[in-house]
Amino acid sequence: MASRTSSLKFFSLLFASFATVQMATAGDPDIISDFLLPANGTVDANFFTYTGFRVLVGGGPPTTFKVLKATLAEFPALDGQSVSCAVLEFPSGTTNPPHTHPRSAELLFLVDGTLEVGFIDTKNNLFTQTLQSGDLFVFPKGLVHFQYNADAQNPALAISAFGSANAGTVSLPNTLFTTGIDDNVLAISFKTDVATIQKLKAGLAAKS
Repeated sequence: MASRTSSLKFFSLLFASFATVQMATAGDPDIISDFLLPANGTVDANFFTYTGFRVLVGGGPPTTFKVLKATLAEFPALDGQSVSCAVLEFPSGTTNPPHTHPRSAELLFLVDGTLEVGFIDTKNNLFTQTLQSGDLFVFPKGLVHFQYNADAQNPALAISAFGSANAGTVSLPNTLFTTGIDDNVLAISFKTDVATIQKLKAGLAAKS
């Protein structure tokens, strides 16, 4: 528990620099004011404060893969600021399945544990790495990538920074098998049969 708490404190010191780097290369439209006002037109310091990560302090690791986000949807003050972040908690043996972020690169900092990470470029080259605590890894904008905690005993904790207030997430398993794409289209595309596609769809539906 002490290691987890100290790791979170370490992250808090480093995240400001991550955010600065991301903002410098952000893809969101520029604004011509200091910040964008909410619908009611009034702000105080509470508007610029997000408390959704307090649950991490003193808490134990989850039993399933979990993502806590601070994006435009959760933290409206990020509108126009071209920055957001997420905390990723990996119990042993869990994965963040292949996905993309269409509007931003992802800068991942591994706070605790180890992670197998990788991405695939537009030439179908696979780049993989085993990260140790304290390592950074960048997933280029829009490319398919993943993270996997292969440690059979220990959890992992990571922080991701994005150069967009709304980087977006496109999960490949969900996009392909839960959105109603015709079974025949998928069977032909994956060079398999409809029965296999239906099993994949049923498996994802059971876990949702």
